[in-house]
Amino acid sequence: MQREDITTWALANGWQMIAGHPSLTKPSAPKEAIMRLVFKATVATLEVKKPAGKWEKFGSAAYGDIQMDPEHDRPLGLGFEKLHSFSMLMQENKDRQVFARMK
Repeated sequence: MQREDITTWALANGWQMIAGHPSLTKPSAPKEAIMRLVFKATVATLEVKKPAGKWEKFGSAAYGDIQMDPEHDRPLGLGFEKLHSFSMLMQENKDRQVFARMK
């Protein structure tokens, strides 16, 4: 996968651009990112915000090593499979965007 493919997937699945990065937010604070994808020249990195406010690298992979998981509709290789509440957080963000458009 390439950077554009990952970004397109993220934005179609509830992520939003915050400070130039595709990000997921807390349900209680929809303007504050708690998870983001950071793109470098050759690698994509998944970062999670610690309670103290510092970003911690959770997973990283070269673009060529990232593949789409057809069963779960998410990229493999960035560490999403290790996050148990990831699917729920992504769904909450997606639902919030859908309901915001209805207003």
